[in-house]
Amino acid sequence: MRHLKKKKFGKGMDHRRKLLRTLGSSLLLYEKIQTTLQNGRAVKSYAEKVITTAKASTLHARRQLLAKLSPMAAKKAMEVLGPKYKERKGGYTRMTKLVSPKTGNSKVLIELV
Repeated sequence: MRHLKKKKFGKGMDHRRKLLRTLGSSLLLYEKIQTTLQNGRAVKSYAEKVITTAKASTLHARRQLLAKLSPMAAKKAMEVLGPKYKERKGGYTRMTKLVSPKTGNSKVLIELV
């Protein structure tokens, strides 16, 4: 049976979970962050799922968001982003590649649409 492989980032499970939590919270609070390509791909899907949960605007959805995000980010997701994207079916984030001319590292800019 072929199960989906998750990105490991070369770190343990706790560190990976905390990384996604902080990057996702920052993305929702500031609506724009700059990170590496690998982290950007992971946080994009994380943020999409969180915003879809925030659209429900129920107590259960609020508690799920508090388990995944910081309290300030969960509050903003429920009060601002949920109603904003109520009619949109998906695709809440945009990822733009940025390349540094000196190092050639692939960085991305992730922003909410």
